[in-house]
Amino acid sequence: MKDGIHPEYHFIEVKMTDGTMLTMRSTWGAEGDTLALDIDPTVHPAWTGGTSRLLDAGGRVSKFKNKYAGLGF
Repeated sequence: MKDGIHPEYHFIEVKMTDGTMLTMRSTWGAEGDTLALDIDPTVHPAWTGGTSRLLDAGGRVSKFKNKYAGLGF
């Protein structure tokens, strides 16, 4: 590998949607940073077979419904 062209590979904390924390190695952020996930394998329909529903608390779907509530959407 060439020197100076690859990003630093370090440990970060990953916070899943259910609050569990995992320690992983990544090129994201800096050493010890926490990455909070909005969607992870425990709630995404692609991994749960469609049995789990995504909760959208203040996200894009909620904003759309609030904006166009009187129009029948």
